[in-house]
This record gives sequence, structure tokens and C-alpha cells, in this order.
Amino acid sequence: MPEFEPWFTAAHALLRPPLAAWFNWHFEGLENIPRSGPLLVAGNHISYFDPLADAYLLVKAGRKARFLAKSELFDSPLRPMLNGAKQIPVTRGSGSSAPLDAAKQALLDGEAVVVYPEATTTRDEEFLPMKGKVGVARLALDAQVPVLPMAVWGSQRVWQRSGARDLRFGRPIWVRAGTPMDLSEFEETKDDIATLRKVTELIMDELRRMVLDMRAAYPKKWA
Repeated sequence: MPEFEPWFTAAHALLRPPLAAWFNWHFEGLENIPRSGPLLVAGNHISYFDPLADAYLLVKAGRKARFLAKSELFDSPLRPMLNGAKQIPVTRGSGSSAPLDAAKQALLDGEAVVVYPEATTTRDEEFLPMKGKVGVARLALDAQVPVLPMAVWGSQRVWQRSGARDLRFGRPIWVRAGTPMDLSEFEETKDDIATLRKVTELIMDELRRMVLDMRAAYPKKWA
């Protein structure tokens, strides 16, 4: 892992034991996560619980996640922890390039950056990935890094906008890291909006495929 970071270490010590004990975790694709160097993760977003699940898998691979998070969280009591753990604020609808610039710099520094291309929790009734925004494609092509698709299933029953939902002990939470997607063939036309849209669709199609596969195998008792 990178250098010692007090806020990350504190959050890890506080959150990991109860999360590990309460839920029935199922991790796949750990071998697909590089142990060092720049890592851009694109995830599906079905619950406010997802960052905890994705961060847990990354921690198991020895990585610390830098999330692009909505700026409202930085105006809450969580601000010291978010800043201390080097999370990246995003003011939605502002059009500012600052979040992508910060994320690109984090990648250039060899960090692991997590993006939710939908920019919100899904509104799909079946919790399938919706249309993604092109920021993830722009970031991948500008930083010249592959995209690691990461899918989670089961968390949609845990925490939604309305708050905590089904917190039964032992609920399965499945997290899968897919095969890194090499998008270097698109770098020469990275400023073309058609290219950005195509790359984004490729990423979202892979996330959708992974989610459908996980959903089909998920224990029916908990579905």
C-alpha cells in the first residue's frame, strides 16, 4: 500500500471488522487487480453501500481507493475523513474539469481511482447499469490507463436513498473485479465525442454483462 495515512488507517480499523463479520462476502477476480501502479476502476452503482464493498476488495489486493465523490459529502461531518483519505470532490452539473484533473494526477502518482460512470445510484428497476457519462472514458484515455470493471451485487438491499433497508445478518455481498480493458486503440481520437461515447458504452456493456452473470448466480434465498 502507499504511505501511512492516519484517516485511511482509522477508517479501515473501524469499519472492516463489523463489515467482515456481519455480511457474507464473496470476492472474485482478485488476481485481476494490479498490486501497484495506476489503477482506474469503473463500477456499477446500485447502493450507497457500494463504495464500502469496492474499497474492501481493493484493500484485499493491497490498494487504497480514491473515490470521485459528490461535493455535498465534503460539507458534512465526513469532511475531515474524506479529505484525510484523499477522496476527490465532484460538484455535479458544474462542468468543472477539476475532479478529472485531480483523478488524472492521482493515477499518474500510481494511485487507485474509483469512478461510478452513472454518476448516481441506478434508477433501473432491475438494478442494471444505466447509461454512463463520458468522464470515465476521458480519464482513461487522457491518463493512458486500462479500465478495471468492478461489479457488486446484493448491496442494493442494504442501503438506498431512503436509508438502511434489509440489514439481516449474513446477507451475501458479491464483488467481482473483471479483466482490465485495454482502450489504447482509441487514444489517438480521445478528443472526439463519438470516441468518448463509444468507449463509455464498452465499459457499461461489460459492467452490465458482469451484473447479469452475478445476478443469475446469486443465492435465490436472498434475491
